[in-house]
Amino acid sequence: MPLPPPDHDALAAVAAGYGLGLSDAEVDEYAPVVAGLLGSWDAVEELYAAEAPVVPDRAWQQPAENPYHAWYVTTSIAGAPDGPLAGRTVAIKDNTAVAGVPMTNGSATVEGYVPHTDATIVTRLLEAGATITGKAVCEDLCFSGAGITANTGDVENPWDPTRHAGGSSGGSAALVAGGVVDMATGGDQGGSIRIPASDCGVVGHKPTWGLVPYTGAFPIESTIDHVGPITRTVADAALMLSVIAGADGHDPRQPIGVAADDYVGALSGGASGLRVGVLREGFGLAESEPEVDAAVREAITALADAGMAVSEVSVPWHLHGPKIWDVIATEGAASQMIENSGYGLNWKGLFDPDVMEHYGRRWTEDGSRFPTTVNLVLLAGKYGLNSTHGRHYAMAQNLAPKLAAAYDAALADVDVLVLPTLPMRATVRPGRDARPPELLGRALEMLANTAPFDVTGHPVCSVPAPLADGLPVGMSIVGRQFADATVLRAAHAYEQAVGGFPAPAGAAVPA
Repeated sequence: MPLPPPDHDALAAVAAGYGLGLSDAEVDEYAPVVAGLLGSWDAVEELYAAEAPVVPDRAWQQPAENPYHAWYVTTSIAGAPDGPLAGRTVAIKDNTAVAGVPMTNGSATVEGYVPHTDATIVTRLLEAGATITGKAVCEDLCFSGAGITANTGDVENPWDPTRHAGGSSGGSAALVAGGVVDMATGGDQGGSIRIPASDCGVVGHKPTWGLVPYTGAFPIESTIDHVGPITRTVADAALMLSVIAGADGHDPRQPIGVAADDYVGALSGGASGLRVGVLREGFGLAESEPEVDAAVREAITALADAGMAVSEVSVPWHLHGPKIWDVIATEGAASQMIENSGYGLNWKGLFDPDVMEHYGRRWTEDGSRFPTTVNLVLLAGKYGLNSTHGRHYAMAQNLAPKLAAAYDAALADVDVLVLPTLPMRATVRPGRDARPPELLGRALEMLANTAPFDVTGHPVCSVPAPLADGLPVGMSIVGRQFADATVLRAAHAYEQAVGGFPAPAGAAVPA
């Protein structure tokens, strides 16, 4: 719609907001020049409308049955008649656009939006023959690791419905763990692929930052945005990654010339010759459960028994990683995800102007729609930005290469690093009436071993370690930048060594 011309009061408010010191008479002097300049906004609107895509007519419905409360809506969008994913069903995390199907990003602030075009990974999945069977519930604006903030309600863990499924891709992981779908997409800014994969006992692969185009997924902070696969087996993760990886020409997160590798072929390399570094600083954290550390140590024994050379390595900077992430994610999200309507400004690529306007209008109309976790982001992030004007964000971003270099130094002597994905198993879900300290504790307590690798961008695959008292535990396998094939090779060799991964009772999974 055309931009309404500003009246005197609107311009005076802008001037006052910036402290320009303009008198009423001076505001009126500027008014006709401003109005003339804003005519270009209307011209751009007309030009864009002539090029805008037509939204496809795709059927969707609220599910009559909703296992684990993990579906937002269900669909049946068939892809190509053949291809590497022919006959496979896929759930799309509800932060990722499927044209013609509602998307909420788990939030009342996005509710009512219907994307015009498919995200790049959705297009690639359909072209590979997949059938998209619905949108999986995600956390509210994806800013929680516990599956307890989505506007549609909590996602239940298939292993124990009283516990959370992890977040923010909890719906995706629960649907895969329960055998409702063959595979699902996830997004990861602080661990949101790996956290629910660990909590639900499935495979979650966070690709190297920039390997998979983020185009069409709702951003949080561009320097930590990732999308990737959640599957039951490593082979399926490798297959899905081979479909969705590679440049699309629309995402500036992607380096020039980035291309998919032969991830499926790499699995045949087996364990022989692989060198594994056990990351000392990933164990024995203040929040670590002894049962978790013990389960991952048992999994590491299986790596050695499979023929991998195992040694211990130390990366002291790993313990600094969560603090660096805190500043980048908090100030970065306050600026990009909130103040600049998700997409931010000042980058070349494919924007979604419709979701920017829809979401920006809704949250500014009623900020009380934000969840507790985003309230924390705004209170801390905006205070930091107001106080030092991005100085701490800049310092954190300048420290990120040193953190990456610390991991790279360890990876110069080994092929992969291993550590617990999370320091604890899935906890019991708090009530929706819980006060902010409890909700924030449950939502963010598990990030110590996941968030650092979002800062650095290293590829990480979380695979199930042995169960601890009947609950899943995840082991993370970390590789060099863009060595996703090696990470998946090690993960697959481990899966073969332990004879596959268990499923929760009642899950409809192949024998």
